[in-house]
Amino acid sequence: MPQIGEISEAIPMPSMDESWEMRNGLVIPNRCVLAAMTNKQSHADGTLSDEEMRFLIRRAEGGFGLITTAASHVQESGQGWEGEFGVWGDHHLAGLTSLATQLKQHGSKSFAQIFHGGMRAPSSITGQQASSASVNFISESEGSSRSLSTSEVEETISCFIKAAQRCEAAGFDGVELHGAHGYLIAQFLGSNTNRRSDVFGGDVEQRSTFLLRIIRGIREVVQSEFAIMVRLSPVSEEIGITLEETKQVIELLIEEEIDALHISCWDVFEKQKNGRTITEEICSVYSDSIPIVSTGSVWNAEDAQFVLDQAAQAVGVARVALPHPDWARRVNDMAYNPKRPPFSPDELLSVDLSPTFVDYMRRWKGFVTDGR
Repeated sequence: MPQIGEISEAIPMPSMDESWEMRNGLVIPNRCVLAAMTNKQSHADGTLSDEEMRFLIRRAEGGFGLITTAASHVQESGQGWEGEFGVWGDHHLAGLTSLATQLKQHGSKSFAQIFHGGMRAPSSITGQQASSASVNFISESEGSSRSLSTSEVEETISCFIKAAQRCEAAGFDGVELHGAHGYLIAQFLGSNTNRRSDVFGGDVEQRSTFLLRIIRGIREVVQSEFAIMVRLSPVSEEIGITLEETKQVIELLIEEEIDALHISCWDVFEKQKNGRTITEEICSVYSDSIPIVSTGSVWNAEDAQFVLDQAAQAVGVARVALPHPDWARRVNDMAYNPKRPPFSPDELLSVDLSPTFVDYMRRWKGFVTDGR
């Protein structure tokens, strides 16, 4: 650190249009990441719809360096919402291949986000009682989840591995393991939701076993060029994850053959008690060891640069990319401040969002002119 009176040169921070590299050598052409976005546009059998593909391809045309699909379930029992596409069967391969091929044609790298809803996979959709790491209360209507047996946990791990193989066969550049937002991987990580006494429960290191086994299993069956990214919620009081425990999980992940980390902050500007943002707290320690994508409430160019200045390698966005599919092409202009909500249905339909997706967005307060 420079002493008083010394002159120091400021280290130039990266700009959004610069490329970056994952640990396995995969080069992402810019620092704009389309984060996974629930959109409910696909078919009941889990096959991708033309509408869902069109939505993603339009954002690839708009210049996003990395396109992440919506969450896709690895088992039928893991479906979290209607219109969710799946990666649990070979009948999904044709659609997955078509999507990966078209994204590649526009120069974007593509990751399929794979997950299992766990206790957030409603019985009204799956026809089964929701399962989780432990018996957990869900709601008055759903009751409680049941605890997966050890053999069922092993089977679920196997399904994650097979799903990743399908994604590689389809031509995706990698997968994102969805360990955020309270779904099954997060339920295993959380002290409130995982009270197991077998090898998959215990302290935070033992609760990470489910995720680590998935990663190791995938890495055994895919090529080194196929990337693995893990998405985490750094803090979740509901399921029982603290920032300090997340740091312990990250340290375990760095020792594994994963290629990037994605932290889901909800609000990248919110400061902790120590005056630092979560992005700064995590990136200041770990960004030299693993590339980190940070996501949460980024809207304009100044927001995006703020995240890079906190030492993240890339910036994930979701909602701003809905009305502004060319956000990635424009965000390197520091004056870029795209229009904010509300948006008319016609505005959203004009940028390749289906009526189903627009109807879903009507639930978001203040986003659609005729919504909440």
